[in-house]
Amino acid sequence: MKIPRVVDAHVHLWDLKHIRYPWLTPPFTSDGPNGSVEAIASDYLLENYFADAQNINVKKLVHIEAGANAEDALSETLWLQSLADKTGFPHAIVAHASLNDLAVESLLEVHCLNKNVRGIRHIINWHPNPALTYTPKNLLEDPVFKRGYKLLNKFGLSFDLQIYPNQMGQAYDLAKANPNVPVIINHMGMPVDKDKKQWQQGMSLLSSLPHVSVKVSGFGFIDRRWNFEGMKDLVTQTIDWFGTDRVMFASDFPTDKLFNSFKQAYDVYKQIVCELSVQEQDALFAANAERIYRI
Repeated sequence: MKIPRVVDAHVHLWDLKHIRYPWLTPPFTSDGPNGSVEAIASDYLLENYFADAQNINVKKLVHIEAGANAEDALSETLWLQSLADKTGFPHAIVAHASLNDLAVESLLEVHCLNKNVRGIRHIINWHPNPALTYTPKNLLEDPVFKRGYKLLNKFGLSFDLQIYPNQMGQAYDLAKANPNVPVIINHMGMPVDKDKKQWQQGMSLLSSLPHVSVKVSGFGFIDRRWNFEGMKDLVTQTIDWFGTDRVMFASDFPTDKLFNSFKQAYDVYKQIVCELSVQEQDALFAANAERIYRI
């Protein structure tokens, strides 16, 4: 069945000539969660995105901060807002702010002067395996981070939560203590460990909070050579926990371009949910993102 429309809930754009992205800057190595990113270390603009998404009926975009230098967080937002003012895309912006910065409140205030800003992402993946961790320590144990997180409510901002399963219990406690901050789990909770028990327990726990939703994307983080059979159970479990009204399918392009084509991912999404109703499929591919990101 053809899906009539897509609201892509997780997209990155970058102009490397004007904003610094340390992770897209040479030298490149195969270490770390993504492997080498050299293949995507060039400008990625709207025309590049729509070339990758050809024949997919993408109507709206949610831009998620793309790992710019922390000092360039506001510059990225200003660039994206100017792009939205000119082209209509992206329709929502999730900006970066280092919530463990004691001065973060002033940055949040300035971000919010941009009309398309809806939320904040501060990547906090911490894993005991040094090859997988993004941060030197688990910020969910940092009182300064928790203070910054609570400020999101003051500005009416959501939080894009990118963590590993070993952090989900702490993330649950933080989210439960701040029920007015909508939480969107990135990349299906990134179940990178072979044993999925911790992921299953954590996702089930997080799904019990009505203000927590989840994006299905980033299969390559789980398995760089992923296939339909390997991902089907993870996706269907996620939908079972969160329901069709709190799950969003997303491309994570161009990062996921390291692992698959745009069409490959969306064909798999469609195949997994082909027996759901037209309304449920529209929710997963579009309507949930419109509601959750207020577009």
